[in-house]
Amino acid sequence: MAGPGSGAGIGLAVIGCGAIGRIRAVLAREYPGVAWLGLCDVHEETLRQLAADTGADFATTDVAELVARPEVTAVIVATDEREHVDPILLSVEHGHDLFIEKPLATDPVESARVLRAIEAAGVDAVVGYTQRFRRRFLAVKQRLRDEQIGRVTSVVTRAFMNRMVPEATLRKVTDTTNLTPMVVSGTHSLDMSMWLLEGRMPVEVYARSTDVVLGPMGTKDATFGVFTMDDGTIFSMNISWALPTIWPGAVYGLEIGIVGTEGVIDIEDTHRDVIIASEHGQPAGYNSRGFTAPAVRNIDFVGSYPPGDLSDGLLWGPMREETTTWFSRLTMGVRTPHATAAEGHSNLLLTMAMDLSARRGRPVALPITPEELREGLREEAS
Repeated sequence: MAGPGSGAGIGLAVIGCGAIGRIRAVLAREYPGVAWLGLCDVHEETLRQLAADTGADFATTDVAELVARPEVTAVIVATDEREHVDPILLSVEHGHDLFIEKPLATDPVESARVLRAIEAAGVDAVVGYTQRFRRRFLAVKQRLRDEQIGRVTSVVTRAFMNRMVPEATLRKVTDTTNLTPMVVSGTHSLDMSMWLLEGRMPVEVYARSTDVVLGPMGTKDATFGVFTMDDGTIFSMNISWALPTIWPGAVYGLEIGIVGTEGVIDIEDTHRDVIIASEHGQPAGYNSRGFTAPAVRNIDFVGSYPPGDLSDGLLWGPMREETTTWFSRLTMGVRTPHATAAEGHSNLLLTMAMDLSARRGRPVALPITPEELREGLREEAS
């Protein structure tokens, strides 16, 4: 890590140059504290294009070659979900601080292995939960810190997504194991709720799922669950990512209700406050490599794409805040709300525990070990 006042700047390696890696790399080039930028992607055309667009100092298809460069001090891992483990472990071997797009791994045992390596090396590793950087959620977090609604007794969370994300995500893989609405996308709203419920630990979860629409693709349509926390608080976590492609929300619509002994916080984050209706098709928001939206959307909820929105060629919104704040964390030691690697690992286990409960049709006691979780999911799938 380049410490405060070192003047060396950040030597940044971005591994994975798809939609999110591109955003992070472009933001890096705007940040004066990033002194060197290296890129890696197995898709050479994508790599060359981003290298040209950002004026990258180095570009390669070899992860090991990039992270071993003497200029590198920090790494962003933005590959496909199933390809995170090796880049993380290689970066940890070199002692680089890390920004990891969620999850650490799609297998719970591998996630635990990655976490152990990170903690043993003492590197600073954070996980990309972009919604923590939205102004409204930061404000709610402070109200809870200030005990403005007393002791929280219940939380209800509902996430709605059109099916562009599962269609774009699942078409890239042959093995869809663990690529469920909870693991891939519900983890964002679960992380938000667990962050707001900080200090409480879940002791049981009971969930159910349905797969009428997306079952043929190897995933679920929706998963609804109820967590019981160690202090008796109940937390309802529900997600559906099977809404019609033409649904106006580009990606994510979220509602959270937090009830306390002395008040309530009601968050309506569905983005219906700014609506466009046009004879022109609206952008899909999710822009994974090679993905084309299967239907034209003539109505859109402006601002519903979680990373933010483009204006005059620049991205504005929570992903900018998340990325540049991480750079400040590295260069100046600024305290930030980033999710830690341990929180990212915990979120994965909780989402998978929901999936396991839904498959078994009965509650799952928590905590559950990664080994028990993997074995349980395998048994229920067979």
